[in-house]
Amino acid sequence: MSLVRLNPWREIDTLQRRMNRMFEDALSPVSFDDFAGFANVPAAELSETDEAVHLKLEIPGIDAKDLNIEVTADTVSISGERKSEEKSETDGVKRTEFRYGKFQRAISLPSRIQNTEVKADYKDGILHLTLPKAEEEKNKIVKVNIGDVTA
Repeated sequence: MSLVRLNPWREIDTLQRRMNRMFEDALSPVSFDDFAGFANVPAAELSETDEAVHLKLEIPGIDAKDLNIEVTADTVSISGERKSEEKSETDGVKRTEFRYGKFQRAISLPSRIQNTEVKADYKDGILHLTLPKAEEEKNKIVKVNIGDVTA
């Protein structure tokens, strides 16, 4: 039986390689076929003013006619489908990092809105929604009572 010297740095090196492999696997592009039913969720940005809630969604490569937007008093639901282009490759190899297929996203709103007055604009792959607040939300002032204050 031979002696093996303990090298704590080797264990740390092994751990680092495993962590690197885990991050590489997580960040590597995958085909939509690898995840049947996987929903591609568009990134969103939400801001609020006194008059309205503003929502921006990043949805590049989709025609406006392929988007479905539904708005209730407190939720916005966006769904659509990014359709792939059908091309025949003469070289026999095609690699794509684009994701095709259906997506859906529901976003809860911080305030109640007038869903009949929503304005939408879609330009350069960015969907802008202006969601005017309901009148009771615009004028909402909450009185805060402080408990017994003794001097």
